[in-house]
Amino acid sequence: MSHILHVTASIRGEESISNRLGKTLVEGLAAKSGASVTRRDLSANDVPYVSDERFAANLTAPDERNPEQAELAAFADTLIEELQAADTIVVSSPVYNFAMPATVKAWADLVARVGTTFRYTENGPEGLLTGKKAYITMASGGTPRGADFDFMSRWLEFFLGFLGLEVVETIAADGIQGVDADEKIAAAKARVAEIAG
Repeated sequence: MSHILHVTASIRGEESISNRLGKTLVEGLAAKSGASVTRRDLSANDVPYVSDERFAANLTAPDERNPEQAELAAFADTLIEELQAADTIVVSSPVYNFAMPATVKAWADLVARVGTTFRYTENGPEGLLTGKKAYITMASGGTPRGADFDFMSRWLEFFLGFLGLEVVETIAADGIQGVDADEKIAAAKARVAEIAG
């Protein structure tokens, strides 16, 4: 059976536009395919930042870790297992101050593990999470997707691709502090419905 991982990041919970777009997309994709769903809410602020000790633990082979390293690497192991188990990944993120929330970067730092989710080759880095699709649902108050100062969607698309994921589409309700906010949100909802329907 197929499996979907839904990663959310907004501090606004159910009120979040990026979360609501992602939830609708995930529910539609799951209904079509019969997929099971794992949800990872990064706004719970339980994602640790990388420290020197945690970084070393993450790079140590599981069977070579001492007990302290095993404890430090356990959370990253779980996040990586969630990605590995999923056929489709939906990342729902707002734009905070032109970029992703810090928790998204912390998540990325933990799941980017050389030898597990990517590797270095003589031709450069190669993502190991291949054969999976990714969607991004984003919302921003004043940052249009693809603008020179949009450091969220372009970075996240690159990062997911770096891990080997095929980023199918980024669905944006962007610049929604403007006069046409309702139209932009409606357009994003329509696109989600088209994909998920």
